[in-house]
This record gives sequence, C-alpha cells and structure tokens, in this order.
Amino acid sequence: MVTLDLRHVASPALRDLLHLVNHPDFDRAQQQIERLGGCTEPIRLTGQSTTVDTTTGEVLRSYTASDETTGSLLTTCGNRRASRCPACSRLYAADTYHLIRAGLSGGKTVPDTVRTHPRVFATLTAPSFGPVHNRPDVRPCRCGIRHEPTDPVLGTPLNPATYDYAGAVLFNAHAGALWARFTTYLRRELAVRLGLTQKAARTVLRVSFAKVAEYQKRGLVHFHAVIRLDGPDGSTQPPPSDATVAVLTDAIRAAAPRARISVVSDAVGERELAWGQQLDVREIAAFGTDAELTDQAVAAYVAKYATKSADASGALDRALFCRPCQGRGATLLPHGTPLPCMACDGTGQARPLPRLAVARHVRQMIRTCWELGRLPEFANLKLWKWAHMLGFRGHFSTKSRSYSTTLGALRETRRAWRTEQARARAGRTESAPATTLVVGHWDYLGSGYSPGAALLAAGVWHRRELERQFAAEGDC
Repeated sequence: MVTLDLRHVASPALRDLLHLVNHPDFDRAQQQIERLGGCTEPIRLTGQSTTVDTTTGEVLRSYTASDETTGSLLTTCGNRRASRCPACSRLYAADTYHLIRAGLSGGKTVPDTVRTHPRVFATLTAPSFGPVHNRPDVRPCRCGIRHEPTDPVLGTPLNPATYDYAGAVLFNAHAGALWARFTTYLRRELAVRLGLTQKAARTVLRVSFAKVAEYQKRGLVHFHAVIRLDGPDGSTQPPPSDATVAVLTDAIRAAAPRARISVVSDAVGERELAWGQQLDVREIAAFGTDAELTDQAVAAYVAKYATKSADASGALDRALFCRPCQGRGATLLPHGTPLPCMACDGTGQARPLPRLAVARHVRQMIRTCWELGRLPEFANLKLWKWAHMLGFRGHFSTKSRSYSTTLGALRETRRAWRTEQARARAGRTESAPATTLVVGHWDYLGSGYSPGAALLAAGVWHRRELERQFAAEGDC
C-alpha cells in the first residue's frame, strides 16, 4: 500500500482534491458536483426540508444539508453571463432560444398560427458621441489605418479629450426608458396608418415583442428586437388584414426618431437623448425557406447575445461595490472571504474610484459613472451600482406579456422532468401523493467551491463540452 504525504504536495488545490477523493463519502460529493453540470460559482446553502403527505400526516422524505460531504447543499448559480459561468449561461441561452422561437413558430402554449402574423427583426442603435476608430467597408479608418478585426483600438475615440463621455453614460442609463417610449410611439404610428384612434386600435391590435441588449465595442448598448403584430388577445388571434409587414416596418421607422428623453443638469447642461440614425428593420421569413433571416436564425442570434454583458466591450462582469452596500463596506467572495467595498470606506462614505485593469476608454466611462453618480439630480439612475455596466441598468433580455411563454415556465417544466428522472433512477414507479407539503428552512452560506471541488467541476464542464462537440459532429 502506497501512502502519500500531503505535506509534500505543493498545490493547495491538489491537496484539497486529494482530501476530497479520500473522503469516505466521496461518491456523494462527486454526485453533487456532477449534477451542477460544471457550474463555476454554485450557491452553498445550509438547512433542511421535510416532505409530508397532508392527507395522512406521514413524513415521505427528509433532507438535511449538514449530512452532505461538503456540509452544505450546492445549487447552480443561474448566472446568464458567459464570462461568469459558461455552464449556466448555456442553459440560459437555450431557454432564451426556445422562448424566442416559440413566439415565431409556435409551441410552448403558443399556437402554430402565430407564424402567419407580421413580424420583423429590428435593430435600434446608439447615436454618436464623437468619432471612434472603426473598419469602413471601402476606405481606411479616419485615422488613416485599416484596422484588423481584433485591433483593441476599435471602438475607442479618435480624440478622447473631446468625446462626450457624459452623454454616452446617460444614454446607457436611459436606454430602457427610451425603448419604452419607442413602443408607445410605435402603437400611435400603427393607429395612424390603420386610420384608427389609439383607443380603437387597442381593441383590434396588439404589439408583441422580445428584445435583447448588446454592447458595441464603443461601450454603448443597442437593442435587437423581434416585433410582432397580434390580435387584441395576443398570439392566439391574427391582427387585422391591413396590418401588414410593410405597415409595421413603416411605423417602426417613424416611431424611432420620435422617441426622445430630455436630461437637464447644471453639470452636463441640457441634453436630448435619442436613438442613432442607423435603424435596421427586416422581415422574418418562415423556417425552411431560402431567406437568410428565418425564425430559427433570429432565435439563435438573440439567444447568443442574451448571455453577454459589458465584458464583451472590455468592461467588467461584476459590480464594483457590495450590493446592497448599506454602509457595511464589504461583500463576500467564495468561501466567505471578505472583499472591501470599492464604493465606500465601510461607513457609507464615498471614496475615490479604484484602479481597474481595463482599457482606458472603458475606465473613463466607469469614471464618468462615478462622477455623475455623486450628483443629486442623477441619484435615481444609481450609476455607482451600474458603473461596471457602463451605466446601463436595464434587463438584457425582456419581452412583452403576450409574446410567448416565460423563462419561469420553461424552468418549471425542466424541474418537473428532472424530478421524474430522479424517481425513475431510484426505481420508484409509484406516483407521488396528490397533496404534499414541503416544509424547509434554508440559509445562504456562501458561493463557490473548495479548491479541490473546483478542479472536479472543471473536469465535468470539459467532459460535457467534448460530448457536445462529438454530438454536433455526429449530426453533421
């Protein structure tokens, strides 16, 4: 028998892994990590739950997290950002794909007839706040150089001293409100083109949409949106016959320039925020046609950008300060390690912006968020909280109520399927009692793995990625 002296193992992660592997209940620990599917920042919970048959009072099952090998229950973080957790973001992207696709082709409680409704794919961009380095089609950049696609200078200002950083940050901060104003004007423009009053138009027509925000390299958000016309009850009814794709396209082009928000401040003056001049509106073709922009292609495109955040533009994927700070001055990293708050000194008093390992253009946008966030007139924008997002504070993926199913419904279906699979693996074929009550109490313990468990999780993610690649090659 070979005995390994762990004192001679240099890597702390490897030492922790060996301790975990030699644990008597290692199989259970490995099962927990396998179930997470490679999640990089799982949530650690402590507590217990009991399932009771409410008819007989019988305790059907009980669970205590302290009995686990790790002393806690591990559950997936559910983070949509690919830079934070590739495994959970992949699942989020898949759910978004099905949500968007259902609103275009039917399924998931949406009738198949929805594919006959007028629908377009629209892109609303940000305006210019100063010339930036770019890649024109037929000529060099204004700086005289033909940049490579990976050139880090792309999207940065030609003259940072004259670039309107305040306007850029304020546009990001108001982008969600600007979208809401656009949808209001869109309904009005549709009513005009149909020869109806706004009240009458609401009785025969409904605008349904799903959109996703994308960061450009210059650090500004723009929106990709699927916009569909329905009858008054939503996807189950067609719109009036004269509400065509051409009418919808024309209404979008008229509504976008009308959407404006005025900002008045002694520090930045009076500004009017609006969409950029680049507006793209294209009809979505049915799947199976030769058209490039099909419902499947649009769903895949939207799902891809739903998992990206400001880090795609070289910014940060984490908040700069504890959330909510409440004067505590610290947040918790994995294993409960305290991280000093970057926004206050522990008493709620502001302190200077820390040094960040980001590009100068991004750092200046974050600094602008920091400076504008100190002003009382911009307190409602919470620019400190959203400085890592360069001021943007809206949801990345949103939809109107009647567009299609919800992410919650998709997750509930998947949860029910997994429960049935677990019952089948356990050899329990009997059906559960019709009336059960789950009584539980859970407390947040922290997030992340121990160093050794992180190595096991990385192995799970790598193996599943190889399996996906092999499956994709097999389909080809």
